Amino acid sequence: MTTPEPDMPESAPEGDDLQQGLFSHLLELRSRLLKSIAAVVLVLLALVPFANRLYTQLAAPLVARLPEGAHLIATGVTSPFITPLKLALYAALFIGMPVILYQLWAFVSPGLYKHEKRLARPLLFAAMGLFYLGCAFAYFLVLPAAFRFLVAVTPNGVEMMTDISQYLDFVMLMFFAFGLCFEVPVAVVILAAIGVVDLEKLRSGRRYAIVGAFGVAAVITPPDITSMLMLGIPMCLLYEVGVQAVRWLIRPGSLKAGAG
Repeated sequence: MTTPEPDMPESAPEGDDLQQGLFSHLLELRSRLLKSIAAVVLVLLALVPFANRLYTQLAAPLVARLPEGAHLIATGVTSPFITPLKLALYAALFIGMPVILYQLWAFVSPGLYKHEKRLARPLLFAAMGLFYLGCAFAYFLVLPAAFRFLVAVTPNGVEMMTDISQYLDFVMLMFFAFGLCFEVPVAVVILAAIGVVDLEKLRSGRRYAIVGAFGVAAVITPPDITSMLMLGIPMCLLYEVGVQAVRWLIRPGSLKAGAG
């Protein structure tokens, strides 16, 4: 009489394969993250010697509009040293963003369908370009207009002397806010691609988009009508760009057909 062999779980090899696949993905993610960090660190090391010059350039829109004799100040003991280094770090992230996005794309793209890659690749480039465009728009157009207004409304007897650390925080917030607001076309295309909205809803919702754009502009920008218009109007135009992009890129049922 033979002793029956114990039953072995049939799912064991599948579990091992799943564990090995997860481990290989984690290793690849670690490698991508290290490459991204290395790119940012290398750019930061290259920018550190020019940190003070970078800050001088960043402060130009305000300094050029300050009253005669006024200047930026440093209220913290270490601010003259730390603040330019913070700016160098922000600039390194800004310059290294294409490398970071490439590493992210290289990690994610193998799991995408072909039709998803065709849509995601231009969206990724558009998102990066629009963010840079929003930052440039804020620096060259919005900040000079905002500082001109703020200097003009300074009460008599009050001397405008801005702390360098607070100025950096304010400008970085403006860059980030305008960069995100300029992502409107990408957001519109993504919402249409996942089926949240369609072309007809986007067209019929123009009035709400306009109200929302100027509402966001009123919250984000400094308290002057010029800055609000300089953000609200581009957001409305970018919404129209997004509608046209949906018209050309998204076909009804295209994602379902591609997935099938």
